[in-house]
Amino acid sequence: MLDGMKRKLLFVLVVFAATVVMMAVQKPVFLAYYAAEAAEAGFGGWCRVLWHGLSLDMTVAGYVTVVPLLVTLLSLWVRLPQRLWRGILTGYFVLIALVTAAIFAVDVALYEHWGFRLDSTILIYLADPKEAMASVDFWLGVRQLLLFALYAAAMIWGYRRVLRLFDGEPVGGFGALFGSLAMVMLAGFDFLAIRGGTGASVANVSKVYFSPVLFLNHAATNPVFSFLSSLGDHKDYAAEYPFYDEPTRAAKFETLRGNRPDSAPARRVLRTQRPNVVVVILESFARTVMDEQVDGEPVMPHMRRLREEGIWFENFFANSFRTDRGEVALLSGFPAQTRTSIMKLPGKSRSLPSLARSLDSAGYATSFSYGGDLNFTDQASYMYATGWQELVWQKDLHFATTPSDWGYDDAVMCDWFADRVIDLDRRGEPFLAGLLTLSSHKPFDVPFEKFENRILNAFAFSDECVGRMVERLKASPAWDNLLLVLVADHGYPYPRSLTYNEPLRHRIPMIWTGGAVAAPCVVEEYASQIDLCATLLGQLGLPHDDYDYSKDIFAPAPPRKFAYYTFNDGFGVVDASGTVVWDATTQQTVSGDDPELLEIGRTMLQTTYVDISRR
Repeated sequence: MLDGMKRKLLFVLVVFAATVVMMAVQKPVFLAYYAAEAAEAGFGGWCRVLWHGLSLDMTVAGYVTVVPLLVTLLSLWVRLPQRLWRGILTGYFVLIALVTAAIFAVDVALYEHWGFRLDSTILIYLADPKEAMASVDFWLGVRQLLLFALYAAAMIWGYRRVLRLFDGEPVGGFGALFGSLAMVMLAGFDFLAIRGGTGASVANVSKVYFSPVLFLNHAATNPVFSFLSSLGDHKDYAAEYPFYDEPTRAAKFETLRGNRPDSAPARRVLRTQRPNVVVVILESFARTVMDEQVDGEPVMPHMRRLREEGIWFENFFANSFRTDRGEVALLSGFPAQTRTSIMKLPGKSRSLPSLARSLDSAGYATSFSYGGDLNFTDQASYMYATGWQELVWQKDLHFATTPSDWGYDDAVMCDWFADRVIDLDRRGEPFLAGLLTLSSHKPFDVPFEKFENRILNAFAFSDECVGRMVERLKASPAWDNLLLVLVADHGYPYPRSLTYNEPLRHRIPMIWTGGAVAAPCVVEEYASQIDLCATLLGQLGLPHDDYDYSKDIFAPAPPRKFAYYTFNDGFGVVDASGTVVWDATTQQTVSGDDPELLEIGRTMLQTTYVDISRR
């Protein structure tokens, strides 16, 4: 009985391990297929591809192991002919081998043309198989069919060897109870493999991204996971919000586009044209919290002081309520969406313009830092794909203090980041450095006691950390040629009476400070996160023609200055004339009645989704 139990447990473990190996084998095959690109990586690069790719390989193996684990658990209690058990498992393994081999063979062929690993995009073309096959030449078909056959055969051969370990004899009694407990424990480990570990981020494509060389990140990606995980993303984005026919929509957007050829030169607010740029994205920093006082004491005294010392954007708004959408708005000038996030669509987000790519082309070194896990919501994937040369996050940092649930707190990170900026300045090369803070996020657990209100106390802590970082930079030579942008990723529902869709919920601070700022001033124009890219690039004298939605705040009209934001089921538009909030569920305006603002919101929302559909 004990020997049979050992065989059952060993069978499940070997299924998992063998599947991991079979998935990992894809990587050297892919690299060999694209040998010219892979040659530059060297042996070390190949090893890193294999190592980093293991995360998603184990996730796929976890899914594959579910059925063998359940069959083995049933076999503890149910007596069926050994031949039947093995027949069920053989059919299952053959199906896994055929599906995996088909995905891999197609993926390897398409990568040359698409530049990204297989995802649900292929379903668009399979809707018309005749047209799709028309672009496949004979020898390509033969070559990929041969790859499919060889890989499927190898997998089937491997699984047949693994199947020899299976013991379908029931154990019964105490042995069955013990075995069931052991299987439940294995199921727990299998679930962790499927989930992608115990961290905050679940399994996603970003988990395997490790290099600024996008090809190596793609080589590490498991195509089975990439395809299956994106199936839910396959939909007709262009049809989501059909407010206008296409010619009408395009004409209306032309009047709103930020990169219009008739845009006038912007007024200068910097004393130097090519400063070093630091963008600090402040977690959940809401304007309502910044304006709050407790017994006459400001919650954010440092942000208030910095507002007076630099360029203060009085009427600035977030584009959404989520970090992933706020980052894309800030760093790519692309509007937030309602019920999706383009950051989670790697095949589409990679084509976005980006501040990092624009400054890289101007000779800037680019790096982004975060005290938590940048795999969360596919941030790492998006950032590497849009040109950030270096990412530094929790896995790369080693401090004496213990990280919180989200990562290293703002006290640690702001001190470290100040040192990093100073060091980057010493190198003498222009740079763009980004930082995302995290302490002002639930559960608001911070080493700080100033206010009884847990939420306000956390914001006060982050404000203190940011203020200390700024003072350290002021005291360094780096300050003289520095433009420091402090801006929130989104707002926060404080006070709780704020509804999720009203403008005040989305109003956030943005401050430009640093030695590069010519003089303090207050900017009254209405704007949102998508306008940062064009505004910043305009001040640096760099083109921003590829930023369709981003308006230079310092350029005179046209185009019209307004703030646009989305929430789960609608949008809001705010400008000097008023407000309109539209709800998609009721198909009605819930606040304001300005027809021009309503038209702007509808045009922006429809255009965003049409744009996504074309990427």
